[in-house]
Amino acid sequence: MIHPNTEIKHISKEVGYGVVATSFIPKGTITWVLDKFDREFTTQEFDALEPIYKNILDTYAYKNNRGNLVLCWDNGRFVNHSFKSNCLTTAYNFELAIRDIKEGEQLTDDYGYLNIDKPFKGINEGTKRKTVYPDDLLKYHKVWDTKLISAFKSFSKVDQPLRALIDEDTWHMVLQIEKGEIEMDSILNNYNFKQ
Repeated sequence: MIHPNTEIKHISKEVGYGVVATSFIPKGTITWVLDKFDREFTTQEFDALEPIYKNILDTYAYKNNRGNLVLCWDNGRFVNHSFKSNCLTTAYNFELAIRDIKEGEQLTDDYGYLNIDKPFKGINEGTKRKTVYPDDLLKYHKVWDTKLISAFKSFSKVDQPLRALIDEDTWHMVLQIEKGEIEMDSILNNYNFKQ
């Protein structure tokens, strides 16, 4: 489930639609949670689908660490890629704002951690990286972990509208991560090593 203070807006002809903040979302806020309505498809289930459904999954689903496709039921499926993403996934089935997100700003992910099947060129954002590769998670997980650890330091200090979707054990563990009592599990845990 995507953060409630968001909406779908047309970004540009090149990008299409995206998820935009309708109010300020501070660093450390949970911006998306894998929930009970999100649908997971195994490779066998995908292969059995008609082409029209395969196309929808190819466009809107991401691949988890088991190699299954996950289709978000809500507007979360419209979050666009950015090499300067303001959200990052965690090893705990939710994403965090890794910096403050202003009202009217797009919520973005780096598709490099979504186990893509083939490389694609991103929009030129003036970054050194120009292409997203299937093994980006292996290359950049330490950089992304550092950003996540920094975001976790604000976790209990900000409003968390998606709190009800996080189970108690995970919530307690994340609070321990925030305090430095336990080590954060790396984003690398999301990599599909079966690729």
